[in-house]
Amino acid sequence: MSSIQSSLSSSSGLLATGRKLMPGVMICVTIALATTFIADHYGGPTLLYALLFGMTLHFLTEEGRSLAGVEFASRTILRLGVALLGVRITLEQVAELGIGPVLTVILGVILTIALGALLARMLGLSREMGLLTGGSVAICGASAALALSAVMPRNETLERNTIVTVVGVTTLSTVAMIVYPLIVGALGLSDTDAGILLGGTIHDVAQVVGAGYMISEGTGDVSTFVKLLRVAMLVPAVMVFIFLYRRNRQESGGAKVPALPSFLVAFMVLVLINSMGWIPPMVTDAFTDMSRWCLVTAIAALGIKTSFQKLAVVGWKPVILMMAETIFLLLLVMACIHFGLAGL
Repeated sequence: MSSIQSSLSSSSGLLATGRKLMPGVMICVTIALATTFIADHYGGPTLLYALLFGMTLHFLTEEGRSLAGVEFASRTILRLGVALLGVRITLEQVAELGIGPVLTVILGVILTIALGALLARMLGLSREMGLLTGGSVAICGASAALALSAVMPRNETLERNTIVTVVGVTTLSTVAMIVYPLIVGALGLSDTDAGILLGGTIHDVAQVVGAGYMISEGTGDVSTFVKLLRVAMLVPAVMVFIFLYRRNRQESGGAKVPALPSFLVAFMVLVLINSMGWIPPMVTDAFTDMSRWCLVTAIAALGIKTSFQKLAVVGWKPVILMMAETIFLLLLVMACIHFGLAGL
């Protein structure tokens, strides 16, 4: 009898939680549906649309009923979306690239993040802003910004920095999708080198695919593989961030950052399972779509939590920072191709 009562109590508790979260989550899902429709039919970056639409509804954070669901979408749904990115990567894809592109990607990630921290200090910005923008530019744009911010100490400044980073890298990635193929044509690069350049420099996966297949099928294939290798670098980058901020919190006597977040474990497990061929293509496609929907929903939630007034406080320095990181990464990958490192 007691077990039945406890089950009923647990069920009623879940229903109460669901009712509490439903208004805010449904608002975020509605924004995701609307912006995805617009992007699919009229073009443009879905994540940026979701962010801007969400920001127009910032007044909802002043109304208690939707706040819990918006918070849930910006944290839990976000982490689910990042974890599901693992179905897009296999260890075989990484191995097929050879050691050259791997070294190029690793070098680009390390140096771009380090440059971000250095330039942020020179511009009078926080180190967290430099690390966040550097990681986003170096790895996979908005998805990296969301994943890295998930393991950084949470505060109002972090959320504002995340929003600015998402807007910046998404805009720069869209510009790169148009400009970088012109650079490839001017340099007369082969399909392989062009793929390494595009996959190693453009921030978001969708823009990499668009730019690569705009040139040729071979360039599109190589650029996609190189880009997925950069996405795989999200795991060690997040682990380094975890170590960095756990040590800082221990020194300051604050709460510890979790040793290994569950979403990161899920990401790595999915990569391994996908590498073994245990995930059917239909399931992979479904998980990829689910990941995209989760990320768009989470971005909408972040937009709702942020006001234009807060963004205005940030100023022009983060824009300069992200532009400098983007140009640095482009020049670095071009140098690796020119001196033969990418072709090893």
